[in-house]
Amino acid sequence: MSTQLEGLGALNPDDGRPASQQIANVLRAAIRGGSYGPGERLPTQSELADHYGVARETVKAALRTLRDERLIVTRQGSGAFVRAQSERPVGLRPHVEDLFTSDVVTIDFAGLSAETLHGILAEPLDKIRAGQLTPRSLVVRMLLPDMTQPTALPTLAPDGTDDPGVRQRMNRIVRRHTEAIADTIAELGALGLVKEARSEVRFHRAGAMFKLYILNGEEVFFGFYPVMQHAVAIKGEQVAIFDAMGKDATLMHFLATDDPTATDPTFIEQARNWFESVWATIAHEVPE
Repeated sequence: MSTQLEGLGALNPDDGRPASQQIANVLRAAIRGGSYGPGERLPTQSELADHYGVARETVKAALRTLRDERLIVTRQGSGAFVRAQSERPVGLRPHVEDLFTSDVVTIDFAGLSAETLHGILAEPLDKIRAGQLTPRSLVVRMLLPDMTQPTALPTLAPDGTDDPGVRQRMNRIVRRHTEAIADTIAELGALGLVKEARSEVRFHRAGAMFKLYILNGEEVFFGFYPVMQHAVAIKGEQVAIFDAMGKDATLMHFLATDDPTATDPTFIEQARNWFESVWATIAHEVPE
């Protein structure tokens, strides 16, 4: 039995309610009890039909009930997924790791330093090198603030004054993570492990107040950076700065769906449009 089906009870022949309603009740309880988390795929219609000994139309009716209750979303050709409510914080890592099981992988990132992106990509890129994951195409684009120019963040505290030393520190962080990502992806391409392996970085002067991940154009993770004061080492001295705290950003998840009442597709479309517009206009290649 599939691990996804474990814990789903059988139908009660003495229950006068239709089988579709009983199935909906079992799945609802499993979702609310945490057996299926936000964004997780439910068993397929065929698996549920076999498990309960019913026709697929009965399963479809049960899933329609859950979709009408906004507990799940359905994606054409992909199945049914537990709705990840946009106001609910979710973890990015498992979604990125699942993305790498696809034949084509695209990640568009906009943010401050790409530090978190680097950490999240490390494991799936290692698995490609080990032959455990085999995407045919991998394209990563990164859109970041130009730290060679004055920016709103990071700056000196308490008055927000621009400081070249503070920017140089952040520029080193940005370069360290973006270059590590680029070098690894280029290596995978050179080794022939990924047929199309490409990364691009562009910079802009708008600053970064949020982080944005667009996965294969159909999933978006978005979160605002909290701005906080903390001390960092600049030329051996502790300096107080205002900084955007990426690790403290709560990500919100938006998933493409055929649910006509969902706002997620509109947000995803607007996120894609925003990224492309900045990429094509005010963003430029890596500064020398």
